[in-house]
Amino acid sequence: MMALKATGLMLGYARVSTDGQSLDAQQADLRSAGCTRIFAEKQSGIVTGRKELMRAIDALGAGDVLVVTRLDRLARSTRDLLNTIHAITEKRAGFKSLADTWADTTTSHGKLMLTVLGGLAEFERDLIRARTGEGRERAMTAGVKFGRKPKLTPHQAEEAIRRIDAGESQPAVARLFNVNQSTISRLVGR
Repeated sequence: MMALKATGLMLGYARVSTDGQSLDAQQADLRSAGCTRIFAEKQSGIVTGRKELMRAIDALGAGDVLVVTRLDRLARSTRDLLNTIHAITEKRAGFKSLADTWADTTTSHGKLMLTVLGGLAEFERDLIRARTGEGRERAMTAGVKFGRKPKLTPHQAEEAIRRIDAGESQPAVARLFNVNQSTISRLVGR
């Protein structure tokens, strides 16, 4: 497993969640670490389309490294972290967290740790998918109906079909039952 050699620029990314917090400490740490350009924003980590993070990733070139002070400044979940690191590696760039030394794709050890983390996240997704499937099967066996509830009761559906068969127009029947005409169309199409 070959680690990426940091041969380019070091770009920093700093983030705080609220206007009351300051970016100063993160920016100072990033400058001390050798970052020549820092992208900073005041935005909740739960927001997925953070503009400055996207700008930072777009600015990366092959051999560059995106640096953060701590992982929680970059991502709120393992999945978010792995997606962001994937976007960085697609640019043939590296990633480094100053406080989390194991999260450094410019070293073999850091790359190994992130690969293991990715495997664990995939394993967790598979377990969740299996549990969800088993739960759906049990619910279906117990008679639980999935999907949206019908707009019309069985009695209303029969009445709507009788009215259509008697010559009333679909739009008129739809208005009578206060439903969209497509609901009546689907009934007729059955």
